[in-house]
Amino acid sequence: MKEPMQFLDIQREDPPVEQAEIRIYNYKEIYSNFAAEKASEQAGRCLNCGNPYCEWKCPVHNYIPTWLNLINEGKIIEAAEMSHKTNSLPEICGRICPQDRLCEGACTLEDGFGAVTIGSIEKYITDEAFKLGWKPDMSDVIKTDKTVAIIGAGPAGLACADILTRNGVKAKIFDKYSRIGGLLTFGIPPFKLDKDVVEKRKEILEGMGVEFILNTEVGKDIDFQEIYDNHDAVFLGMGTYKPMKGNFKGEDLENVHEALPFLISNINRELKISNDFISMKKQKVVILGGGDTAMDCNRTSIRQEAESVTCIYRRDEQNMPGSKKEVKNAKEEGVQFLFNYQPIEIIGDTKVEGVKVVKTKLGPADAMGRKKPIVLKNSEKIVPADKVIIAFGFQPSPADWFKKYNINVNDKGLLKINNEYNYQTTNKKVFAGGDMTRGSDLVVTAVFEGREAAENILDYLEI
Repeated sequence: MKEPMQFLDIQREDPPVEQAEIRIYNYKEIYSNFAAEKASEQAGRCLNCGNPYCEWKCPVHNYIPTWLNLINEGKIIEAAEMSHKTNSLPEICGRICPQDRLCEGACTLEDGFGAVTIGSIEKYITDEAFKLGWKPDMSDVIKTDKTVAIIGAGPAGLACADILTRNGVKAKIFDKYSRIGGLLTFGIPPFKLDKDVVEKRKEILEGMGVEFILNTEVGKDIDFQEIYDNHDAVFLGMGTYKPMKGNFKGEDLENVHEALPFLISNINRELKISNDFISMKKQKVVILGGGDTAMDCNRTSIRQEAESVTCIYRRDEQNMPGSKKEVKNAKEEGVQFLFNYQPIEIIGDTKVEGVKVVKTKLGPADAMGRKKPIVLKNSEKIVPADKVIIAFGFQPSPADWFKKYNINVNDKGLLKINNEYNYQTTNKKVFAGGDMTRGSDLVVTAVFEGREAAENILDYLEI
C-alpha cells in the first residue's frame, strides 16, 4: 500500500523536455515519456480524493484517480482498459489537452504542492500499452446488421466510430484528406503531436472493424444521397474551417496568410505530401491571436528559421485562451509577445510592411465573462513585419448540401441539434457533434460529443 502523504516528500515532476536551443531545429515531439519507475512515483502522489475534482473538470470525465492508482501499482494494461472506458483518444488528449485549465488545474494539490502530472501519465499509459501489444477486447461484441456513415475523421468522428463499433454497428468514416485525424494531423504541428501517433490509432480502429474511405469529399467525390440511402444513420463531425477575420484594412495584402493554410502547408511538406509550402525563412513574422492555433504558428515559424516572430494579443497574458504550457514553450523558443495591443491595420502598398496596433487596457467582463479590451487614445504604433499570419480562430462552414436534406443551422452557422434524441439534427437520420455544433473548442470536448452522439445513435437504431 502506498504512503498516503507521499506528496509531501515527492514533488511534482514533468517528463524530460528537449532544450529549446535544440528543439527549434526539428519537428519532433519535445516531451519524452516517463520511465516506469518515475510514472509510478508521480502517479502515487494522487490523494484519491473522495469526490475528485479532476474527474469533474475533465470533459470526458476520465476515471483519473483509478488509473493513477493502477499505474502506481505497475498495472499498465489494466490502466489502459480503464482509460479507454471514457476516452477514445487518450494518447492524443494526454499530449494536447490544456491540462492546466482542466484536470490538473482542478487537482487538490495544485494549490501549494503542484498538481499530479495527469496529462503526462495519460499519455504514458496508452503509449506503453501499445508497446505491450494491447488492443481493445472485442470478443464479447455482438455484431448487428446496422451501418452508420461518419463524415469527418477528426476527433468527434473517430470517437463516434469507437463507441458504435464496440456495440456491433459497422462504422464507415469518409474524409476528404489522405490521412485521418482532421486538424489532429493537418493542423497541430508534429512537435506537439507526432503523426505516427494518429496513424497508430487508425490501425487500432481498423483492427476493431472501422472502415476508412479517405481522399473522398462528400458533395464532390461522392454524393450525400448515396451515403444517406446506404446507411441506417449518419454522423457529421466536419469541424469548423472558415477562418475568422479582423475586418481591418490590409488583410488582403501580399504576404498576409491565414493560420490553417500555413500550418497545413508545413505539415504537407513534413509528411512529403507536397513541397509547395508557405515559408517564413529570414522573415520578420507577426502573428495575430492568442489561442493555441496562434502558438502553433509561432513555434512553426521559429522552426522555419524566421528572422523574428512577434505575437500580438489584445488582452494580457493571464487572459490568453491558449495553453499556458504552449505560451511558455513559445517564449523559450524565442517568440516575442506584445500583450494588450490590438491590431487595427496591416500596413503596406502591395505587400506587408508592418502592423499598426493600439494599446489596450482591460475593462468590465463581456457577455462571455471575459474582460473587454478598451483602446487607449493616442497609443498607435507600427510593428515592422515582412509576413503576417492571422490566427483569430475559426467559424462554422456549413456544407452546401445541408439545406437540401433539411439539416438546419442557427444564425451563427452551427448545426441545430438535440431534437427527439440528443445530438440529432433537424433531419432525424442525421446526428452531429464537435466543433460544427458548438464552435471551435477542445479536442477532448469533440471526443466527448462524438461518444455521446454514438450512444444516442444506438438508441435511435434501437440497439
